Amino acid sequence: MNSTPNVPQPHNEPVLSYAPGTPERATVQEELKRVWQDEIEIPVIVGGKEVRTGDTYQVVSPHDHGHTLATVHSADAATVAAAAAAAVEAQREWGSWSFVDRAAVFLKAADLLAGPWRQLINASTMAGQSKTVYQAEIDAAAEMIDFLKFNVHYAEQIYGMQPDAGPGVWNRMEYRPLEGFIWAISPFNFTSIGGNLCSAPALMGTTAVWKPSHTSTLSNYHLFRLFEEAGLPPGVINFVPGNPVMMTDVLFAEERMAGIHFTGSTAVFQSLWQKLAANLDRYRSYPRIVGETGGKDFIVAHPSADVAALTVAMVRGSYEYQGQKCSAASRCYVPKSMWPELRERLVAMIGDIRMGDPADFSNFMAAVIDRKSYTKITGYIEEAKADPGIEIVAGGGASDEVGYFIEPTLLRADDPHARVICEEIFGPVLSVYVYPDDSWSETLTLVDTTSPYALTGAVFAQDRAALIEAKRALRYAAGNFYLNDKPSGAVVGQQPFGGARASGTNDKAGSPLNLLRWVSPQTIKETFVPPIDYRYPHMRAE
Repeated sequence: MNSTPNVPQPHNEPVLSYAPGTPERATVQEELKRVWQDEIEIPVIVGGKEVRTGDTYQVVSPHDHGHTLATVHSADAATVAAAAAAAVEAQREWGSWSFVDRAAVFLKAADLLAGPWRQLINASTMAGQSKTVYQAEIDAAAEMIDFLKFNVHYAEQIYGMQPDAGPGVWNRMEYRPLEGFIWAISPFNFTSIGGNLCSAPALMGTTAVWKPSHTSTLSNYHLFRLFEEAGLPPGVINFVPGNPVMMTDVLFAEERMAGIHFTGSTAVFQSLWQKLAANLDRYRSYPRIVGETGGKDFIVAHPSADVAALTVAMVRGSYEYQGQKCSAASRCYVPKSMWPELRERLVAMIGDIRMGDPADFSNFMAAVIDRKSYTKITGYIEEAKADPGIEIVAGGGASDEVGYFIEPTLLRADDPHARVICEEIFGPVLSVYVYPDDSWSETLTLVDTTSPYALTGAVFAQDRAALIEAKRALRYAAGNFYLNDKPSGAVVGQQPFGGARASGTNDKAGSPLNLLRWVSPQTIKETFVPPIDYRYPHMRAE
């Protein structure tokens, strides 16, 4: 290729409003009806070929758990091994493609998603993961499009990072794909995360075995088909629903295991890392490990904070998508002088929230993902009800009769080390600790030391000195840190996402840092006129 083409400059995808009378509102409503009515069969896809094992599970709607949306074939051990082999074989050809040709596949996927595929992906996310139309739009459409476009832009920047050269020498850096395949393990809560976990390594020339979450298989399957329509060759990404324990055993035995791209719980990620390390001597290269895991995300308010802004941040930050975001606010620290007014505002706002089927666009919340989550979250609420040191300020109700519905719940704990303040709940539960106004510095220390996580956090203050002190005290408490804003809603290209401590490896999805993990750089030195005498000038006679 005798050119250096310019990659299209990325811009964040506009988020459609779905307001009454807009064309997108009518289109997604029709698509949602179709997705709801058409129960589909989802195969395993290995090397571009469909595999039906007969061992199946159902994708049901969280807000109507009696309704089946899809029947999914679960991979057996032989199929998982075949997926690894297909990925290794495909990488030989895919890794030799020029960056321009690989990038073109994913740029086309972005445009397909922005256009004809948008409402299918949104509707399957709404039906299968119980997201409201706005939550589906910002995730499955806008963020996924942003990942695809910005990753191409960041890859171009990486390839452009080249070393200096001295006289008579040309030094170059070749960013080679990893040898082998990536195991991409995606969560239920963000369709876009699943798509990025497998497509980011693929853009850099590495192939993937993609295991979708059981509960997000429907939207992830449609996204995989979108990649195929965009021109992704067979085997570059293999779509492999299956038992994660069995898949771990099979894939970790493969010599060409090149890495894990993971989003999920801290406990699972730690167990994967330990098992991978136990097999380290069998791998051709040290596998790359990239993970974004749990969080106990905070909001801390200074006495100078704007109460109206703080109220909205707490409600949106805690209850959007039923609190099932790894960035969702789960604990909040407020000064005693502010609490009466803040409490009144919160109770009124929470009481106004509508909850139900995402097909009803007036709803702000829908159902939590499955019975396991429902049982865990309601267990924390019931424990709080029985604790004399915890007040149920708002909410606290739940019903699993039709769907897994839990009211937005606000707790106030006397003990800043209560379980509801320290442990990840991953649901619509926000716990508040009211601190003395003159204990701002001590409260910052409390925020920093209460949780093992360090994913997101927010500080509200009008006093600039308070913000400066908070930034210093909480420097390592959050990988994504917000000043006078809720701690959720990171935008690709604006707030690269990831946390440290028990929250993950902080490789920042939506930035060049993540893409760098999927290449193995090679330094190339070319000397135009090599020396032909071994002796150096200092060796000459006087």
